[in-house]
Amino acid sequence: MTSNKKNRIDLIEAKLSEFENTKWAKRLRISSSVVWNLFLLFIVTGLTLSVFATSVGAGYFASLVAKEPLRPKEEMRNAIFTYEETSEIYLAGDVYIGKVNSDIERKETTLANVSPFILDAVYATEDEYFREHNGIVPKAIFRGLFQDVTNSSNQTGGSTLTQQLIKNQILTNEVSYERKAKEILLAMRLEHFMKKEEILEAYLNIISYGRNANGQNIAGVETAAEGIFAKSAKDLNLPQSAYIAGLPQGPFAYTPFKSGGGLKEDKFLTAGIDRMKTVLFRMKETEYITNQQYEEAIAYDIKKDFRDKSERANERYPYLIQEVQNRTVEILAKLIAKEDGIDPKRLAKEKKLNEKYSIMATRSMQNDGYRIYSTVNKDLYDKMRVISDEFEYYGHTFTREVTDPDTGEVSIKDDPVQVGAMMIENNTGKILSFVGGRDHQQEALNHATQAYRQNGSSMKPLLVIAPAIEMGYIGAGSPMVDVKFSVPQAGGKPWSPSNYTKSMELGIVPAREALAKSLNLATARLYRDIVDRRPAEFLDKMGISKLVPGDYTNFAVSYGGMDIGMTVEENTNAYGTFANDGKFIDAYLIEKIEDMEGNIVFQHESTPVDVFSPETSYITTDMLRDVLKPGGTGAKLKSHLNFDIDLAAKTGTTQGYGDAWLIGYNPNVSLGVWLGYKNRTRSLYNNLRGKTLHPSDRTSLLFARLLNGANEVTPELVGAASRFKQPAGVVTSSFCGISGLAPSEACSAAGLVISDLFNSKAMLPTEADDSIISSSYVTIQGNRYIALPSTPAEFVTAGGTGVNEAFITRILGPWKGDANKLFPANSLFASKIVSGSIFKADEANPVAVTTTLTDNTISWGDSPSSDVVGYYVYKNGEKVAAIPEAAAKSYSVGVGSYYVVAVDITGRLSANSNIVTIEAPEVVPVVPEVPEGGVVIPPVSPVVPPTNGGPVVTPPKNDD
Repeated sequence: MTSNKKNRIDLIEAKLSEFENTKWAKRLRISSSVVWNLFLLFIVTGLTLSVFATSVGAGYFASLVAKEPLRPKEEMRNAIFTYEETSEIYLAGDVYIGKVNSDIERKETTLANVSPFILDAVYATEDEYFREHNGIVPKAIFRGLFQDVTNSSNQTGGSTLTQQLIKNQILTNEVSYERKAKEILLAMRLEHFMKKEEILEAYLNIISYGRNANGQNIAGVETAAEGIFAKSAKDLNLPQSAYIAGLPQGPFAYTPFKSGGGLKEDKFLTAGIDRMKTVLFRMKETEYITNQQYEEAIAYDIKKDFRDKSERANERYPYLIQEVQNRTVEILAKLIAKEDGIDPKRLAKEKKLNEKYSIMATRSMQNDGYRIYSTVNKDLYDKMRVISDEFEYYGHTFTREVTDPDTGEVSIKDDPVQVGAMMIENNTGKILSFVGGRDHQQEALNHATQAYRQNGSSMKPLLVIAPAIEMGYIGAGSPMVDVKFSVPQAGGKPWSPSNYTKSMELGIVPAREALAKSLNLATARLYRDIVDRRPAEFLDKMGISKLVPGDYTNFAVSYGGMDIGMTVEENTNAYGTFANDGKFIDAYLIEKIEDMEGNIVFQHESTPVDVFSPETSYITTDMLRDVLKPGGTGAKLKSHLNFDIDLAAKTGTTQGYGDAWLIGYNPNVSLGVWLGYKNRTRSLYNNLRGKTLHPSDRTSLLFARLLNGANEVTPELVGAASRFKQPAGVVTSSFCGISGLAPSEACSAAGLVISDLFNSKAMLPTEADDSIISSSYVTIQGNRYIALPSTPAEFVTAGGTGVNEAFITRILGPWKGDANKLFPANSLFASKIVSGSIFKADEANPVAVTTTLTDNTISWGDSPSSDVVGYYVYKNGEKVAAIPEAAAKSYSVGVGSYYVVAVDITGRLSANSNIVTIEAPEVVPVVPEVPEGGVVIPPVSPVVPPTNGGPVVTPPKNDD
């Protein structure tokens, strides 16, 4: 068997040997040898060229990335996870209100909150080999390189998700080989530092998705889902997921919304829908979805899911959003400055430094994804806004010319009455709500927080009354002097203020009446007495920010004449001091700020400032209650309230009705209201009488409606049942009403003792009154004066109560004034006191008067002389009557000749007036007739004219 096999092999070898010896076999052997050698040559050459090309490519690649630093793990991770996220605003109770204004809107999410359809769509469309590659796909890179080199019209791209992440977060969108080389290098490096899930989640949070329904630029899959379909990313269906997954390739071409917001026309929606179908096809091809799912998704009407345009937060709440943003920037600027080692207090003093950190803070607020929590109550804010929008008594709307700064074009715009209002929680300082203005588009200035205006008479309790009580200068009923004065001014005309009613002078009045009636003269005189003790420092403690040196000495500041003024927030906040037992708690709008991880970066902390004692605060509050009572300047307010509340308040208007204020508070909240024009020279009332309500009536009505509304929607904040509690140090004490001193026997006998509240820790009336004297007096032109020894007794009222010259000098003080006005006829003390002033009569006889006769009554006018105390009436040369100057200037007369003589306080007489005469009527005798029978009929008695205007008298019959 073996032998046979060997024979066959030998036979084959013999055949081969024979074949090799043939001619054509020899030729084939030579050709194949040549081919083999050539093949070997090509292989060697190819390998050599490949090594050379690779070396050149590697060298070129190395040169492109030579300047790229070797980034450590933490640096790369921080760069990837540091992406812009839009900050959000929440109101009280964690009520979400909207996002801050920013260039792009983004909200972070996690993979657990993303629909699986989104993930599959991204894999199928953007990175098919995401789970397998190490950051790059070489064949995709070479394909892209070849297309670029050949300038192919079909550019398929070759970037993995990792590369896109590197491009967006670490590098730039620059188109260059250097950037691409760095991208490749960093992508491979990043794959060593991050898990695939982390890379995917970061990609979904940073990539751009075009615009939302409002036209806002958006990034991040959660923002895209909310902005396009009004749902969370975890709730997206297959077609919606495919639509969103297709957007990153051309976010603004494929987005369904226009730049100004709203849906595009149908013809412009086609590109985005076609892109969605492409994504669905890729998902089917890569077997992420079945053919049935694909067919159903293709047929789906995606257009019906696009959300409608809605108002942004800054459109729905323009004043509120802007104010929250402003205050957030202010807070963040201080935090950033502090991190840089800069004292935050310097920002308030150094303008350029403040600008620098404000810019940094603005960027941080817009892009760092903060959660900003405000103190504002949404229900209350909405209610106050509705009330202010519907208020019908703002007043006249003027017009004004506005010049465009770019074109120079002049246009006419409305100039309506503006409004500012704010409610603050007293014991915390929380700003619960505010009204910033009438129309933000017309006037963006927030009139509650940014407009500085003079506060008129609402200044009086803050700067004069409360400080005077705290200093021990007055109690609630202490006398104040409401008498005109004139103070010389350096280089100008004298300062001669007046009350609201320019002719009014109420003389000596209790402090609570002076405050309730808002008497300027009395307030200025009291301020004069305490100004050297710098009461404006109390304003500084209460957060009034725009005080200038002149405000500490200018007497007109006592009733609101500040150089710059204050905001509604500042004025309202200051009044809250009285409700807080004298402690000022600065108002605030931002409760806290959290970063994206929920860490608290800012938490508001209140620091109470001691301003007044609890005793002073309560007494001031009690006095301000009287403002709302009959006779007070805010008497109408309570008639507009629909619930009972322990309320203290103060009105205020400025010169020419440029501003109108009303500030009020109860133990829980303070509410301030302001009305005025943007143009401060415009009057709320002058030239408009009869066309609109009085400014104080307008503020009272609006204040009441706002308070009613607050009590309706947030009764727990208003706390209507709360009552102010009187501290133990507030006592009721009796005193002499005209001097403020302790009652003397003479004061008691005159009935001048009154009682009111005092701060027992600051002052009590202990020194006995020494102002009272007995006095006989006369009345001249409505004023009472001490009678002279020569004054005719007929015109003197004896046994009156008067005051001495020392008291007059003391009570009028350095500014002096007319002592005759201390106790005018409408004074509380007018019926009980004489001024004590001696009238300085001239040395001339009074000027005569002229009499007239009307129906048995003579009458005459006032003598032109100013010192006349009365008039004598003469009949047939004899004095028959003495008529006091204050009485009616007339006298009933009978038959005779009459004239009148004026009498002055010294007893001098004027010349006689003209004489008027009443003649006796002629008596016609009656001849008696002798009747038949010889009986004599007695004569009829004549009619006798009446005497002194009396009735006609008929004499009795003669019985004889």
